Amino acid sequence: MKVQTYYNHIRFYTPHHFVYYPILTVFLLCSIYFACTTNDTLIWSFISVCFIFLFCLAFMLRQHYALILQNRIVRLELRYRYFTLTGKRLEEFEYKLTDDQIFALRFAPDNEFLPLLEDALKNNLTGDAIKKAIIHWKADYNRV
Repeated sequence: MKVQTYYNHIRFYTPHHFVYYPILTVFLLCSIYFACTTNDTLIWSFISVCFIFLFCLAFMLRQHYALILQNRIVRLELRYRYFTLTGKRLEEFEYKLTDDQIFALRFAPDNEFLPLLEDALKNNLTGDAIKKAIIHWKADYNRV
């Protein structure tokens, strides 16, 4: 693997940055040009709107990727918290928890975390029920 430096630390996703966006940009510019210079203004305007929609869709997908990564980080964070509080691994029974339960437990402070976790496992609490059971809310201001 190449040694990372200031000059090579930026990562590009080739299909996204060097294929999709350039092609979409060329098509968008061409459709706008044809919308302004031909007699078929309506159809070319519609095509331009479609390309603008594709740009928006690409940005929304970037948000989706960020949310998936964030969910992985929340899981790791909870595993770490459980390990620091108990000295045991959460992975042994993590499969019994739903994503909704795991994401709700992140709002519990350390002193409420273990009882809520046990209650969630024993009574199959929903994520919303877990959140309502938290007495001292631990805010998460860094959500995407």
